[in-house]
Amino acid sequence: MRRALVIAAVLLLTGTARAIDTGLEFDDPKLQARYEHIIDQVRCLKCQNTTIRDSNAFLAADLRREIRRMIEEGKTDDEIYDFLVERYGEFALYKPRARGKTLVLWLAPGILLLGGAVILVGVLRRRMALPIDGDDGEREGRS
Repeated sequence: MRRALVIAAVLLLTGTARAIDTGLEFDDPKLQARYEHIIDQVRCLKCQNTTIRDSNAFLAADLRREIRRMIEEGKTDDEIYDFLVERYGEFALYKPRARGKTLVLWLAPGILLLGGAVILVGVLRRRMALPIDGDDGEREGRS
């Protein structure tokens, strides 16, 4: 019984210790949901492989505070993303917008797949048109 209480206490304490965003929540649940959605879409520029929601780097905490401030000021999501892109580049967003330089990144996989399919069809058609070498020799030898 005592062991179970100790384990339960440890689990409860480690859950709060792992919380990264220690800022106050918004009073409005919609604003809080917007905030959480935005910080899930922004890359930690120091860690580069995590969101700012999951990072405890100083820069990530600073970005979370900045995003919270902009939401409190009434900025739209697009205005917040524009600010981040202007300041840090498209790399700051996990899902870069499909425009300008990043349009190539969005279109390249489809173009490469289409090009590969065209080449494959061309090769298969040429190979299908070639005669089979063994057929002519076997027929002449049997006659």
